Amino acid sequence: MANRESIGIGLMGLGVIGSGVAKVLLSKPDVLAREAGSRLLLRRVLECDLSKHGALGIQHSLFTTSFADIVNDPEIDIAIELIGGEHPAFEYIMECLKRGKHVVTANKEVMSKHWTELQTAADRYKVSLRYEASVGGGIPLIAPFQEDLIANEIRAIYAILNGTTNYILTRMAKEGIDFSVALKKAQELGYAEADPSKDIEGVDAAHKLAILSTIAFSTEIRPEQVYHEGISRLQARDFRYARELGYAIKLLAIAKRSGEYVEARVHPVFIPEDSLLAKVDGVYNAINVEGDLVGNVIFYGQGAGPSATSSAVVSDVIKIAQNINRGTVPPARLPQEQGLRVKPMSEVETRYYMRMNVADRAGVLAQISRILGDHNISISAVIQKESDPATQTAEIVIMTHPAKEAAVQVALEETARLPVVREISNFVRVEA
Repeated sequence: MANRESIGIGLMGLGVIGSGVAKVLLSKPDVLAREAGSRLLLRRVLECDLSKHGALGIQHSLFTTSFADIVNDPEIDIAIELIGGEHPAFEYIMECLKRGKHVVTANKEVMSKHWTELQTAADRYKVSLRYEASVGGGIPLIAPFQEDLIANEIRAIYAILNGTTNYILTRMAKEGIDFSVALKKAQELGYAEADPSKDIEGVDAAHKLAILSTIAFSTEIRPEQVYHEGISRLQARDFRYARELGYAIKLLAIAKRSGEYVEARVHPVFIPEDSLLAKVDGVYNAINVEGDLVGNVIFYGQGAGPSATSSAVVSDVIKIAQNINRGTVPPARLPQEQGLRVKPMSEVETRYYMRMNVADRAGVLAQISRILGDHNISISAVIQKESDPATQTAEIVIMTHPAKEAAVQVALEETARLPVVREISNFVRVEA
């Protein structure tokens, strides 16, 4: 079969990532043609702001504000969705698949919420749906999970999947500043949005973990099944105490298989300061995958940004173009249900760091220890950190042995009601 002279591209969305993709398509035509086997021609750009064509050098005639101009154009073979958000992006992707167009997307929210539905549609209509850029930006993850690690039974994933939160935590750790100050600096540098809630509350990482977990464990895991907790409760002293105890603090996305269950959770974690993930700083992402054959594998790189993400998007386009020229469409990957269930967060077992402000007098620790003991929570260490003679209070730090989440939550509620406890200042889970 002879290669086609050209393959038509329809680009939906010309924001930061969309603009980056357009620049690659327009600035490297010969390089892309050599790899794809055909020239990749940008035929339509769906964008509400028609003034954007000037800065990017896109012909004004290619712009449209109507999705119909993309989906009804027979010369568009591949649709790139970079609008973001769930709607109307999901509807646009689905309609393109139904009309026989291949789709490339970087949309983590759509893919995490509609993974099986979209994969089923791609399989039914014999087209490709690729979404490498939806997790990890420019870090190759989806393809390795689906291809290079396919012989492995994945046991666990430990991942830093959000550059915004990792930058904030890095600044807090290195400069001894509190969360609000670090967040403001991240916003000033453009690393955090004006409304950073999806990042700092762990929602973004939960969407990404749902996608990786679905592929890794061949069981659909939806984002609402992923427990998530943000970083806003962390204070500078938590980082100081963590360092004294030999730990770093990271927002980790964790997925583990244990028997017939999969744990899927995103929250701040104490991790040993000599571990590889503890050394991942700034806006970088890292994903540690544990397989039964390969052991531990680390993927590391820029998890966001127009250049890194454009790399993943355009690579997906090239792979589809190559398959078009071969006359093949690889079958869509559908979940091979293994009967696994997502373990409720209340059933998860881990170690805990607890920081409390208590009355500075004898017998306080005995009362707290009694409550913890009543719930089968064993203490591994207790350290009195600071005392205030004026208020006759002291701050204590407790580290526990592994305990069940439900028991810890009940114990903390009971401890908070003790007259000698002024405040449960914080608690953080510990992964050894």
